Amino acid sequence: MNDALSALLLALGRVLMAAIFVHAGLSKIDTYAQTAAFMQSHGVPGAVLPLVILLELGGGLAFALGLYTRFMAAALALFSIAAIAIFVLPPEGRMGMIVMYAEVAMVGGLIHYAVRGGGTLAVDRLLRGRRRSRSGGFAS
Repeated sequence: MNDALSALLLALGRVLMAAIFVHAGLSKIDTYAQTAAFMQSHGVPGAVLPLVILLELGGGLAFALGLYTRFMAAALALFSIAAIAIFVLPPEGRMGMIVMYAEVAMVGGLIHYAVRGGGTLAVDRLLRGRRRSRSGGFAS
């Protein structure tokens, strides 16, 4: 696969994965009281909800742009693992299994980005280029 297509597909993958988190964050704002009650019913204090929204919305947008890609992917993966453990396990019925595997697949994709980075069409790459140019090409 050529470099341009690889870069485009990595960026598209980031945006598609991030869309789930951004939508979830916006949905939690829209249904704040119900979401806080749902969290509390699973033993998670409702006071944590603003942090969840910040991670899903802010982290999702940063991930989509490829800003701090590796860190955001790792944070979203850890968050997703916790959410699976708290809200999905044990899966109930066939739909519960499908939801669980979809969540696990998302974690797998996030781990990929945490290890490999966001690709050439990421803000990270632009920032790295600027740091190199300011340091005479010797940025680490």
